Formats: sequence, C-alpha cells, structure tokens
Amino acid sequence: MVATGFQNIFNVPELKKRILFTIGLLAVYRIGAHVPTPGIDAFALSEFFKGTAGTILGFFDMFSGGAFRRLTIFALGIMPYISASIILQLLTVVVPTLEKLKKEGEQGQRKITQYTRYGTVVLSCIQGLGISFGLEAMRSPAGTLVVPDPGWSFRLMTILTLTAGTAFIMWLGEQITERGIGNGISLIIFAGIVAGIPSAITNTTKLINTGEIQLFILLGLLVFMITVVGVIVFVESGQKRIPVQYAKRVVGRKIYGGQSTHLPLKVNTSGVIPPIFASSIIMFPATLANFITHPWMKVVSNSLMPGTLMYTLIYVIMIFFFCYFYTAIIFNPSEVAENMKKYGGFIPGIRPGKPTTEYIDRTLSKITFGGAAYLSLICVLPDFLIKYFNIPFYFGGTGLLIVVGVAMDTMAQVESHLLMRHYEGFIKKGRLKSRRG
Repeated sequence: MVATGFQNIFNVPELKKRILFTIGLLAVYRIGAHVPTPGIDAFALSEFFKGTAGTILGFFDMFSGGAFRRLTIFALGIMPYISASIILQLLTVVVPTLEKLKKEGEQGQRKITQYTRYGTVVLSCIQGLGISFGLEAMRSPAGTLVVPDPGWSFRLMTILTLTAGTAFIMWLGEQITERGIGNGISLIIFAGIVAGIPSAITNTTKLINTGEIQLFILLGLLVFMITVVGVIVFVESGQKRIPVQYAKRVVGRKIYGGQSTHLPLKVNTSGVIPPIFASSIIMFPATLANFITHPWMKVVSNSLMPGTLMYTLIYVIMIFFFCYFYTAIIFNPSEVAENMKKYGGFIPGIRPGKPTTEYIDRTLSKITFGGAAYLSLICVLPDFLIKYFNIPFYFGGTGLLIVVGVAMDTMAQVESHLLMRHYEGFIKKGRLKSRRG
C-alpha cells in the first residue's frame, strides 16, 4: 500500500515538481551550513565545542544541523524565527491590537507574519552581537584564541553574516511552504537534525568494532527506538472527540443544521514547544559555566546536567507547566463555546454557554495532563539511557519528537495532494487516520 502511494507521487507532475523543489532548497540549506563565518579559527572553535554537550550551545547546534558548532553563516539556524513566532503568539493574548489582527483572518495573519519577520531580524542581531562577544572570549583547551583579531570590525561582520543567514533560511522555509510540499520551517529543522545520522552510524560502528558496545545491546536499542517511534506516532495522532449536535434552523425555505459532528481535542495540543522551552531554560546555567570560571557555578552546572536527578525533576515540572501554559494560549474554550452557541451547536447533555466552556476546559485539562506525562517520558528516557547505561542514543527526546512529528505532517501533506487528484495515498482507504480518544 505504501509502495503504491510512493509510485503515485511520480504520476502527479505538480506534486513531483513540488517535492523536487523542496529537496533542492533543503540541499541549498545543507550546503550553506558548511560555509564558515569570517574571522574565526575553526580548529580552536572545534576544540572548544567538544565540551559543550548538555548545554544550551549543544541544544542550538542540534537545531542548526551542526552549523552552530562550526559557526557557519547558518549558525543561528531558524531558532530566532521560532522564538519570534512564539513571542508574537504570547503577545496576541495581552496586546489588543495583535488579538484583533489574529481574528481578521488571512489579512491579519499576513500582518502578524510580517511582524514575525521583523522580530526575527531583531533577535538575530541581538544574538549575533552576543555570539561575537562570546567568541572573542573563547579559547581552546590549548589556550588558542577562537577569534585571532577581535574588535568591532569582527563583531559587525558576525552580526551581518549571521542575521543574513537566518533571514535566508527563513526565506527558504517560506518558499518550501508556498511552492514546495509545505511545513517549510519544520522541514528545515528536520533536515538539520537528521543530518547528523550518518556520523552517528559511523560512531556506533566504531564502538561495535572496538568492543565498547555489544551487538545484542545495539539490537535491543533498535527495538527500543522503533517502539518509542510507534508510541510517538500513536499519541501524536490521538484525539479526544467531543460530540457536537447542531440544531435545525429554518432560513427562508431552506433548513440548515441538524447534523452531528465532533470537536477534536489533541492529546498533545502544545506539540514540541514545552520541551524546547524547558530545555532552553534549564541548560542556561550549564552554558554560563563555560564562560564564568567560579566553583559555585560549576556545582550548579554539574547538578543540572542531563541525566541527574535534579535536572530530571526540574525538567519534568517545567514540561508540565509549559504544556498547560501554551495550550491555554493557543486554545480558548470560551471562544469555542461561544462559536458553537452562535451557530446553534451544543454538546449533548451540556447546556450552552458557561457550562460548555467549563466542560471543554475540564476535558482539555485531563488530556493535557496525559500529554505532558507522555512528553516528559519521551524527553527524559534517552538522557537516562545515555548517562546510566552508556547507550549511544543519538536523538534526544526533543529531537526525536520533532523528527517523527515532521515526518507525519509531511506524509499528510503528500497524502492530501494525492487524494485531491483521485490517487491512492499511503494509508488504507486513502487517508491518514487519527486515533479516537
């Protein structure tokens, strides 16, 4: 069935063109990830970054596909754009003007996108300046300066280079969304993460050859990874479907409504945002320890390294907090209940208005708890295996969630293109199914 679906891709000229266009732009992105930023000693930088595992620097490097570690023109990756998007989403709750734009449909969304672009450039400039100061202070373990000729000429060049690189990646993502197969920004993150798979396979092969890892352990790891991927697919497609009934309305000589439908509530409404936020915050002390040589900072950094009890406890608490916080921002039960009432809809057994709002809020809170527990388990388990069992689990939990999630979204996009042209898709009966809650 899947093979037939892939064969059908090449029977649709427009879809084939979109896929080739997407692959071409992703190739451009990967080439740019190897173009170095001027004025940096690449060897000294490489030596410095060997000790950044478990810090926010290593976290950013994962999202940039190794470009941050090499300080290439794409070193900032797409993170400034993601940060700007999240900030704009948060501001739409507290700024009336942005909230009004959000409700204006396509016109308002276009304006918000424009503000997001401006925010991306501003954040890139700020981060570029901070990175330039940080680079000037860096030394390799041998004492070699990472920046041989520091000063404002280097700082301005770094700001300009990194900001232009991020703006170009943002443009690539928008082009993939408009003229490719969609999900441009997500696919760029996906490409950056999976770019490290070949080197991970090479390193694992070396460990097997040297006897540091046994073959049966590797087979067990593969089974475990397949199981984890299966769990992610199962939960990410999971929904709680609340039945909704629409009353009949007579308008002139026509009768509208009377049908039954459902309100789908995703188990993991917030996606990968909670682990990203939690990781960024909790890794910040470990990052500062690389620049501040103080015994107290070293103690804090060591206690917050991935795999430690303190790290795991704080990480899980923050994931739960951001799950509820971000879900509350992107899903408004009051607005949903009001729209249902406006069009004559109601949940059987629940009165319209405030009781409906409370029922939806209650239901959403329950499934969000399950989603937060699932995210915590997926994100903490790889760190636990790496630290205590020395298992070379390449993907961290956040990376694995992104890779599987983007792969599912991309399959759904291709599926929709095939079905629009009456071709059989990847899944039986020609549609991607969602699990009922």
